[in-house]
Amino acid sequence: MKPFVFLIALFVSLNSPAQIVHADRSDPDAIRVGDTYYMTTSSFNLSPGLPIYESRDLTHWTLTNYALPRVPNDDFERDGAFPVKHGRCVWAPSIRYHDSTFYIYWGDPDYGIYMTSTQNPRGPWTEPVLVVGGRGMIDPCPLWDDAAGRVYLVHAWAASRAHINSVLCMTELSADGKRAISQPRLVYDGTYDRQRLGNHGSEMTLVNHTVEGPKLYQRDGWYYIFAPAGGVAQGWQLALRSHNIYGPYESRVVLAQGRTDVNGPHQGAWVETAEGDSWFLHFQEKQPYGRILHLQPIVWRDGWPVMGDEGVPTEDESSPHSVRREFAAAGAKVEGFQWHANYEPLFGFATEWGVQRIYSHPQAADEPNLWSVPNLWTQAFPAETFTATARLRIVSKDEANRSGLLVMGWDYCHLALQQRGQQFELVQTVCHDAEQGGQEQTTVVTTLRPDRVVPTGNTTNVERTVWLRVRCEAGGLCHFSYSLDGRKYHSAGQPFQAREGKWIGARIGLCSVTREGTELGWTDCHEFTLEP
Repeated sequence: MKPFVFLIALFVSLNSPAQIVHADRSDPDAIRVGDTYYMTTSSFNLSPGLPIYESRDLTHWTLTNYALPRVPNDDFERDGAFPVKHGRCVWAPSIRYHDSTFYIYWGDPDYGIYMTSTQNPRGPWTEPVLVVGGRGMIDPCPLWDDAAGRVYLVHAWAASRAHINSVLCMTELSADGKRAISQPRLVYDGTYDRQRLGNHGSEMTLVNHTVEGPKLYQRDGWYYIFAPAGGVAQGWQLALRSHNIYGPYESRVVLAQGRTDVNGPHQGAWVETAEGDSWFLHFQEKQPYGRILHLQPIVWRDGWPVMGDEGVPTEDESSPHSVRREFAAAGAKVEGFQWHANYEPLFGFATEWGVQRIYSHPQAADEPNLWSVPNLWTQAFPAETFTATARLRIVSKDEANRSGLLVMGWDYCHLALQQRGQQFELVQTVCHDAEQGGQEQTTVVTTLRPDRVVPTGNTTNVERTVWLRVRCEAGGLCHFSYSLDGRKYHSAGQPFQAREGKWIGARIGLCSVTREGTELGWTDCHEFTLEP
């Protein structure tokens, strides 16, 4: 397919030198194979899922593939109960390499633990295998223990499904990693583990509640489990170790916020360079941007990892892994976009001539907003500040059609063209608390004449090319504008404060809907550019 026109931009990290990607990359896990690092992240309900990123330096990451074309078990969509499974499906994956094969394991909190594999991470991945079935089983990580000739899997539990949490279980797997061959054994319970934390002026007693996201490793005769505790926003990172895979495990807090601005510094990956240096890749929750990535150095003392600056996120401005990143993949081209549900052909089509078409999804009369619309075509905010511009050819067939540029989250706003008679109204629509059924509020910005009206049998196509733009300030305040020629832009509507979605940051993209319309209109996206 001919690629979109897109802009490769250079984004500079100004806030924290340890910050490497100011975009939503939830629950990262990474490995090194040869001279290349591979990373995947949670994708929840978004499709395609399980993005594959590659890097040569742990700092500049390029999106190269998706391991999961469709989320398994779409029966929610089939029975109509949950047309879009916000915040479900693909949680906290782990990526591993063993015997010339790449593996990704992830937890679906409603079904169990899945696995897919490949020998070429840029090629197709196998159909997902349900390794262990059960509600509430999440955040799995395997370990091929070559010395023992066995395969193990550690995982956590989701309280929302299992009604237990803060505990980690270990299960033995078959040699091919496709099925459990033992019952799970409890190896750690954070509610019984209290610790005194004192670093960089912070002094407190911690109860390691909400333990989740475990990653399983071996080093120098020890089994290690790296696991976050304390919750996403205010939590910390634990390291557990034992000479026995089943424990008992002793624990230490190895990374906590301290007096820095990096809240909840946890849930990530320990990676070693070819030179033997250790790094910890983790996220920070930063609404409305979601979970942005940081990189911390690790030194080992007495068999324990010491992360960052003596256990708090580093603020060393000389760090070579922190100054800037080249934004060349995730979000700046067509491959960075994802649908909000498993793709169906009537969502729209890519074309050989470089245009992405999105058809107007029919909304039921009782749908108050866009929360249940599956063909929203979006990507994560690419940076703290940016400008996104879409050149759209909008085709409407009746007054129920509405298409335009969208900032999506629990609150959302879109700038769209809506047909009125033989003309278009440019409208700004805002919705607050979309998941809770919030009502849309629409304001007419201006009236635009179509540049083409074409009778097509029983209907008439009313068409208009328009450039729609949103400029995002630090903190997520968004300003919309439009242009009729791609050069002169006019302010449109009121500023909108972006808000995160369910387990994800705010997203930028396109929407096209029709409410009780008999004919589907569409929008053709010819260009989508991102600029710092």
